[in-house]
Amino acid sequence: QGRILEKTGLCSQITFGRYVRQGRKLGLDPKLFIQDLQFNKVPVRVYQPKANSDGRRRGIIFFHGGGWVFGSLDTYEKVCRYLSRESESVVVSVQYRLAPEHKYPAAYEDCLDVTVHFMNNTEHYGVDPASVIVCGDSAGGNLAAAVSQTLAGRSDLPRLRAQILIYPGLQALDFNLPSYHQNRGVPLLFRERAAFFALQYLNGHALHMQEVLEGSHIPPDMRLKYRKWVSPDNIPEKFKVRGVKPLRPTDFIAEVYETVKRFCEPNLCPLLAEDAVVHQLPESFILTCEYDVLRDDGLLYKKRLEDNGVRVTWYHLEDGFHGIISLYDYCGFSFPSGKRGLDSIVNFLKTL
Repeated sequence: QGRILEKTGLCSQITFGRYVRQGRKLGLDPKLFIQDLQFNKVPVRVYQPKANSDGRRRGIIFFHGGGWVFGSLDTYEKVCRYLSRESESVVVSVQYRLAPEHKYPAAYEDCLDVTVHFMNNTEHYGVDPASVIVCGDSAGGNLAAAVSQTLAGRSDLPRLRAQILIYPGLQALDFNLPSYHQNRGVPLLFRERAAFFALQYLNGHALHMQEVLEGSHIPPDMRLKYRKWVSPDNIPEKFKVRGVKPLRPTDFIAEVYETVKRFCEPNLCPLLAEDAVVHQLPESFILTCEYDVLRDDGLLYKKRLEDNGVRVTWYHLEDGFHGIISLYDYCGFSFPSGKRGLDSIVNFLKTL
C-alpha cells in the first residue's frame, strides 16, 4: 500500500507508515497522572502513579521503537501506562527526533539530553536518583544501550540503576547472522527493512542497501577486528538449528564504506563498544524473540555483558516475533506472549 501511494505521489512510504502507526488517543487513566512536557526542548510524556508511595519511586526513561523512523508518544501510550501502573514507577516517554529528516546522532542526542535532564531533576517527580532505568524496544533499545554506555563513564551524575533492552538492534556490520537468515521474511521486521532503517537513521536515505545486506560495506581488517564480538561463533548452537547457510563474503567496496563508516561508532552500534566501557554498565535486562532478525544482536550483547561481569537477566520468547511487546493489546487483538514479555519486564523492575 505504501508503495502504491508513493507511486501516485500522494505521500512517501514513511509518511504513510507514520500515519498507520500513530496510535489512538486513550482516555484518562484513573491510576495515573499523565502530562506532556519538554525536557531540554525535547517533548516527553511523564506518567506518575497517583497512589501514595512509602518512599521515592523508580524512574524509567522509555525510548520507543520504530526503526528511528516511526513511532511517537501515542504509539507507546499503552505500554508506558502499563509499565508505570504495574511497576509503580514514574515513566518518561521520549519523543526523540526521527529520521530521515533528522539523521544520526539526533535521536541519540535527544535521548541523552532527556536522561541527563531527568537525572538532575528527579526530586521534582518523587524519584530516587539512584533508581533511574533506561528502557527501549527495537531502535529504542539501541538508543537505551547507547545512552547507558555514554553515562557509564560520567562521574557527575548518579549511576543508572539498570538498562532494559527489548529486542534491540545493536549493530549494522553483519546482516547475515543466523537470525537474519532464519527470520528474513518474518513480520514485523524483514531483513531488508532492518538495513533500510539503519541507513535512513545514518544517512537519511537507503542507497547501497543491497551492498550493506551483502556485507560489502565493511573493510576486511575491521570485520576481523570485530569478529570477537560480532560472529555466529558467539551464538549458542541451539539457535542455529533452523536452516542457516553460511554466506560467502562479498568483495569489499570502498566507496560504500565511505558512506557508512559511522556504523563503527558505538553510539550508533553499541555492540562495538570497548570492553572498558561495557565493563562499567549497570545491571541489564535483555528480551529476545525467537522469530526476530534482531535476536542475535541481543544474544551477542548478552554474552558481551556477561563476559565483562555485568549482571544480566535474559528473557527469551520462544514464540515471539519482533514488535510483539507493543501488540500485547492492540485494536482488539491480543498476543499472550507479548503480555508475558511485558510482565517479565515488570517483574525485573520490581527486583531493583
